[in-house]
Amino acid sequence: MAIQVQYYLLLSAAMFCIGLFGILTRRNALLFLMSVELMLNAANVNLVAFSFQYGNITGQVFSLFTMALAAAEVAVGIGIILVLYRNFKDVDVTKAATMRW
Repeated sequence: MAIQVQYYLLLSAAMFCIGLFGILTRRNALLFLMSVELMLNAANVNLVAFSFQYGNITGQVFSLFTMALAAAEVAVGIGIILVLYRNFKDVDVTKAATMRW
């Protein structure tokens, strides 16, 4: 007895909404990056669920590309967070608007 695709889609929608809520309400850069990762993982769940439903491997391949994109995003994001912390001694993203040369 397999789990139906609708349950995966419901899980994915919940994960995406939690990630969107985190992006819209948080000011901490680390939590911002975690929310983006949660949204990307929700997309991965969708891709794998539809790949399972239709019996092809295309969704799983796209999911691997999305994971590679997420790894690159984390590498760039950690660099930005380190610069924020070095300049402001805080990782609040609203302070980045005051950055000047």
